Amino acid sequence: MSHRPRTMFASLAAAATAAALLLSACGPGPAEKAEGQVTLQMVESLTNPTRTTLLKKLIADFESKNSGIKVQLISPPTNQADQKIQQMLQSGKGVDVLEVRDTTVGPFSTNKWIYDMTPDLKGWDGLQALTPNALKVAQEGGKSYMVPYGFYGLSLFYRKDLVQQAGFSGPPKSWAEMVEQAKKINNPSKNVYGYSFRGGLGAGGNAIAIISGYVIDEINRDNAFKLTSGKTIFSSPKAVDALNLYVDLFKSASPPSSVSWGYPEMVQGFTSGTTGFLLQDPEVIATVKQSKTIKEDQWGTAPLPVGPTGKAAQPLANAGWGVAQGSEHKPEAVKLIKFLTSGDAAMTFSKENSLVPILKSAAEDPFFKDGPWASYVAMNESPDTYIVVTQPRGVPWSTEWGNKSDADVQKMITGKAQPAEILKSWDDYWTKKWAGN
Repeated sequence: MSHRPRTMFASLAAAATAAALLLSACGPGPAEKAEGQVTLQMVESLTNPTRTTLLKKLIADFESKNSGIKVQLISPPTNQADQKIQQMLQSGKGVDVLEVRDTTVGPFSTNKWIYDMTPDLKGWDGLQALTPNALKVAQEGGKSYMVPYGFYGLSLFYRKDLVQQAGFSGPPKSWAEMVEQAKKINNPSKNVYGYSFRGGLGAGGNAIAIISGYVIDEINRDNAFKLTSGKTIFSSPKAVDALNLYVDLFKSASPPSSVSWGYPEMVQGFTSGTTGFLLQDPEVIATVKQSKTIKEDQWGTAPLPVGPTGKAAQPLANAGWGVAQGSEHKPEAVKLIKFLTSGDAAMTFSKENSLVPILKSAAEDPFFKDGPWASYVAMNESPDTYIVVTQPRGVPWSTEWGNKSDADVQKMITGKAQPAEILKSWDDYWTKKWAGN
């Protein structure tokens, strides 16, 4: 994915509180029943203070409607959360409801640490309210190990005024159109450039976004670094076309300094009024709205650019809520998850946590229907055009690959290596890794 690494650090006080809660949670049992009351232990993993406050507000609403259930929210710092959750799951105690992400659902379910909610969700009208993408996640592989609370996905942020001044009636639909418009917008003498290029940290992810759009008709949706033939996506001649265009975008329409831009720099390039286009996920909406340089009517978002066949690969990152296999209060745990992923609670969480929504009704909500959120909803409603794929993000060598792909993109845009050379290197790398070498 192209969004920034979500490493958020709690204060020392919050960390100490979380540690104390974890110690108590790992004690005699997952919850204690007193006078008919059930206490659920709930653990989040993508912790940050604002989000924790939001969750507590939603939990209080749930408790007010379910007098026999109390929920104790455990909020370990993000960089320690997955390890803590795994320890709790392994012990079989101390957790009832937990945050499950696309990178953890595999190992958690393989180790039989999380509960399949399929029987509990049967007949639940909340399933019918989910978007096609959300329903697919909730029933992945015929099992319901989690119900998603939202998605992180890419769209194109663009300057309406610059696009119009360059002679175009609207934002680009394809990568080729985007490069064309970016070149027309590009005017270094006025410190205006076409595109916020990502040449530093995370550069590999954005390069793969364009490659995926070019090979989309042959892509393996369950492993988006593979073609249906079994070869890597990097082996396709279409991948060479994609990277040639991408290098042209850097050389002809991007700030020279973007050779080293990561997440903050590329966002700053757009919000400062320097660049005309930015490829990013929805959390940037709030950042752009806070810009003192760009006015509200000067910018918008458009769907992810498509490849030559009119389709795009959308590697949506997702996360949701699941139930621990060791929970002694599964009915109550499922009840909490149903509450958090339906109705007003689900919509509030999407809005205040900057997420692509899970509910079909979001398409009619003014918050999502108009303005910068509309492109995300449009993509979510058009799964045949913006095809959801799963990238192999949970492999043991993911950090090594990230470092390699970022460095290789820099070599390519600085002319030290040609696109075909880089792709040959990537093809060899993944072929060997998958062969166990």
